[in-house]
Amino acid sequence: MEKRNGLLQGTLDMLILRTLLSGAAHGHEIGKHIQRTTNDFLQMQHGSLYPALHRLEKRGWVTAKWETAPDRNREFKYYRLTPRGRKQLLVEESQWKQMAEAVARVMWPAPEES
Repeated sequence: MEKRNGLLQGTLDMLILRTLLSGAAHGHEIGKHIQRTTNDFLQMQHGSLYPALHRLEKRGWVTAKWETAPDRNREFKYYRLTPRGRKQLLVEESQWKQMAEAVARVMWPAPEES
């Protein structure tokens, strides 16, 4: 992922887990989904995406299996979210919300009462 806006560490993992919540996908599909849903703000790079998928697989948050694509005569490695991955996604979402709220309090503080 190109760091146009200096993404926080772990953000890519959360975006991948969230993408796989909709169903199995191969790496290219995952990258395109993230790129498309962010209106091309996040440009996915293979050098970031595939190491992240491998890391998530090692942690047991996703599984991977080679399968033939339904509309192509070619095999792709499809990734699926595991029950542990679903739990981790909830943790990641909660932490992300806390981080966003904390940053917002600094950036746009509430007016002080006098």
